[in-house]
Amino acid sequence: MSLDLRSIEDYLCSLAKEKVGPIIKAKSGTQHVYDAKSGSRAVDIVTAIDKQVEKLIWTNVKEKYPDFKFVGEESFVPGETTITDEPTFIIDPIDGTTNFVHDFPFSCTSLGLALNKEPVVGVIYNPHLDLLVSASKNNGVRVNGKTFDFSAKTKEMGPLTLKTSVVALQPGSAREGSNFQTKMRTYEALLSCDEGFVHGFRNLGSSAMTLAYICLGYLDSYWDGGCYSWDVCAGWCILKETGGRIVGANPGEWDVPVDNRTYLAVRACESSKQQEQYIEDFWACVKGSLKY
Repeated sequence: MSLDLRSIEDYLCSLAKEKVGPIIKAKSGTQHVYDAKSGSRAVDIVTAIDKQVEKLIWTNVKEKYPDFKFVGEESFVPGETTITDEPTFIIDPIDGTTNFVHDFPFSCTSLGLALNKEPVVGVIYNPHLDLLVSASKNNGVRVNGKTFDFSAKTKEMGPLTLKTSVVALQPGSAREGSNFQTKMRTYEALLSCDEGFVHGFRNLGSSAMTLAYICLGYLDSYWDGGCYSWDVCAGWCILKETGGRIVGANPGEWDVPVDNRTYLAVRACESSKQQEQYIEDFWACVKGSLKY
């Protein structure tokens, strides 16, 4: 199927900036009643605004692209919702809901499109920072509508090595079990002077914002498990356009689907071998296996 991906990107940018962003910005910090999606031993929360924004997005894209499929975080049904080869919008209405509830300015909307299960359009908009990062397959990357020279940024950043990197890590919503233990042991290994000895780690509380920041050259990598396709679809497309790469969080997972649930995202660098070595070095610090 042949699609005008740049046109779809432009449409999603307008939707994000003109209709979705203003709601997120206006309602941030105002939602003190919310639901826990994952039970009492987790902190995965959803507000009425998440559901309202998803409905708004779905209504608009359905009108514009009536034949496309739609997968959204709030309408997802475990065991029933699937991603097919058909054009599919994969949407997180508000990524960083905990940030949104606490009025920490790192919540955003993440609008992605997959074709043949591959992310081919990505739009991430943080209205608090008025930061719009977008891309479509083979069309490069734009920041607030202007072409982003990621090649120049890649050269500025220099070699990609684990010991000189800043890594994004997020403990996630589930605070028990083997996955939580694997994360904590891996964090220790990455920070330890006897193992990864990374420069530091950051937690933005939003997978989409984290991927956008890797694309912009502010972070070197992001390792996580428990995410869903809507957390990463838009950022995946943008990252790939810069020359970055996403593999699985577990060692040896070189090729993973968009709904893999575990991910290691790595920024672009001037050598594919250097990028692969970074991934291998990172995986050497993974203590256990993430399974979802």
